Amino acid sequence: MLERLSRSPAGAFAMIAGIVLVTALLLAAMGHSLVCSCGTLRLWDGQITTAENSQHLTDWYSFSHLLYGLILYAFLRLVAPHWTLNKRLVVAAMIAAGWELGENTPFLIERYRDVTVSVNYHGDSIVNAVTDIVAALAGFGLAAVLPVWGSIALFLGTEALTAWAARDGLVLSVVMVTAPLEALRDWQLAR
Repeated sequence: MLERLSRSPAGAFAMIAGIVLVTALLLAAMGHSLVCSCGTLRLWDGQITTAENSQHLTDWYSFSHLLYGLILYAFLRLVAPHWTLNKRLVVAAMIAAGWELGENTPFLIERYRDVTVSVNYHGDSIVNAVTDIVAALAGFGLAAVLPVWGSIALFLGTEALTAWAARDGLVLSVVMVTAPLEALRDWQLAR
């Protein structure tokens, strides 16, 4: 079924829309709010240590999801080179949606709060989770059209920007969640 539906761009888009809708419904069933409990919805929120972290449309972690999309493209191109671009895109949407569901479990929310600078993190709002999936798909799309060196440059430049501006990023988040370093956390908190 995946093969048949993902053959056309319209079929792939329909499948991705369904994946996003199911993810939103599952997040709602898990108790996540549609938007920030603060009552507002902003296009951008750059505070990573407040309770509004990951509650608005985009934030510093949107860049991490964009980079994650670059990685998904490279991974799927490597492990499934015979698949069509549309099929890899749909599978990337499934993986990104799965990450959003996993990231918003009580276990990982507590892990972020315990070992990262996101001490007030309460999980993503549904709107933020949806835009995180869209950011991952945008990264996938960029990797599909950029030369390899362009994707690498985008990855390194974005990581440098987020490390400089927010003292966080994809690599730093992975390090802190999997093998936290107190010195790194101290550096992140010293704004």
